[in-house]
Amino acid sequence: MYAGGDPVARLREWQTVSRDHFDAQVREEAAVLKEELAAGTFDNPGTTLGLEYELYGVDRGDAQLRRLPRSLLGYRRVMPELGLHNAELNSCPQPCNDFGLRALSRGAAAAYRRVGRAAAAEDIRLVSDGLWTVPPADRTAHEYLTAATEAEGLTLGVNVTNKARYHGFANTDRGIGGHLDVPGVSLEADYPAFVALTTSIQPHYQCRSAADLPSQFGYALRVAGPLLALAANSPVLPADLYDGTPDRAVLLEEGWAEHRVPIYEQVINGGNGPGKVRFPDDIDSAAAAVDAIVEDTTLVPANPDREGRFDDAFAHLCHKHGSYWRWIRPVFEGATEGDANVRIEFRPLPAQPTVPDTVALVAALAGLLTELHAQQHPVADLSWDRARENFYAAARDGLEANLEWITTTGDRTTDSERLFEDLLTAATDGLERHGVAPTRAAAWLAPLRARVTAGRTPAGWKRGAIAARLDAGADPAAAIRDTQRRYVDRQTETLFGGALTDWPAPAPVAVDA
Repeated sequence: MYAGGDPVARLREWQTVSRDHFDAQVREEAAVLKEELAAGTFDNPGTTLGLEYELYGVDRGDAQLRRLPRSLLGYRRVMPELGLHNAELNSCPQPCNDFGLRALSRGAAAAYRRVGRAAAAEDIRLVSDGLWTVPPADRTAHEYLTAATEAEGLTLGVNVTNKARYHGFANTDRGIGGHLDVPGVSLEADYPAFVALTTSIQPHYQCRSAADLPSQFGYALRVAGPLLALAANSPVLPADLYDGTPDRAVLLEEGWAEHRVPIYEQVINGGNGPGKVRFPDDIDSAAAAVDAIVEDTTLVPANPDREGRFDDAFAHLCHKHGSYWRWIRPVFEGATEGDANVRIEFRPLPAQPTVPDTVALVAALAGLLTELHAQQHPVADLSWDRARENFYAAARDGLEANLEWITTTGDRTTDSERLFEDLLTAATDGLERHGVAPTRAAAWLAPLRARVTAGRTPAGWKRGAIAARLDAGADPAAAIRDTQRRYVDRQTETLFGGALTDWPAPAPVAVDA
């Protein structure tokens, strides 16, 4: 049932750790970390980029969800994720320039091809997508997500990856779990495995200096809404999670364009105190960012492993950071003192239809954080409240969201054409600051410009496909299932060399008699 060993002993060990002692260790380590930040230890001569790329497995024939062979996790830079159907590809850090973006793109494609071939031997296809909608052949989505067993008083998810930290989240007294309530869906979701519905991409942007973190972090908050609007890719859930049969309005109009946002917030956040998953506050210093991690609720205190790394000096803080689930968060890491770095991890984005679509978002974030900070772009004056409103509006409505922006000339606008023109121009200029030729910068961002021009996101394409199936007479469950299959088929054709906007608009297809 489990792969990789029994987590019960580790969980039992962790349960003996005093929460007060753990929190005291975190505070002591935070003080040391802040001294190192002030001393310049975490400053670097250049900017680097990284990418976490999550995938899930489906049956090659009918797109039903499949567990992945654990042998895939033996491949270099392939990591487990929460669900047994998931894998995560981690890139090597690359310089923020044209060569680095090429390496990031080719590295993601190479890793995808490598593990994809191994999965194919088991008749499994790896899918890059925001949320799976077709459950395994032998159970409903609800049954799959809630399947659990008990061992020595601990709850262990049957379909959860065998890591103690994952099972620890289901065995904490700190209130993980809630009620999932989105249009057409109202159910108890008091088990964290529900977030294994979703997959994401998580770009990392390394700041050159810890002193740059507050400014660039603030700009990351202000571009979160527009970038999420362009990226939205999870407009529907598995059919059996809906309250009865979902109607056309729920599937095509009332649901969120990016359900990953409410799923994470409602499933993870308990009812006590501020939610752990939320849009983060602005920060005024790198030290303040460290303090925010310290002050966050401790979920699972532990005696973390020491690996002979420089950042072992902050091991308790790093362990706590693992459940500091803000949509954008700072990262302080380094295997050696020379490798020590400050990064911005950008977590709002769902996984995308193709590798070029994915790298376009990484390039856009890199260009924006560089250029907006360098020119002290006026969008810094957009209030935090409005930046937060933009974020949730984008999650609800995608490209149709009412977003506010301040342009390079200082004009406030809610005109989406002006917003995205200013945003993508800044992203292009930022890439050029890193030595990327104008034609190459334009090429990296072309998939996003094409989405703006076409008015199409992955979520919009899926809604169009569902509408086409409904118009042809399919019932809602069949429309969701068939759309998933069409998405997987289109992705297979364009994964490494195409983009979403290369896909033809969905057309009605006759329903089998």
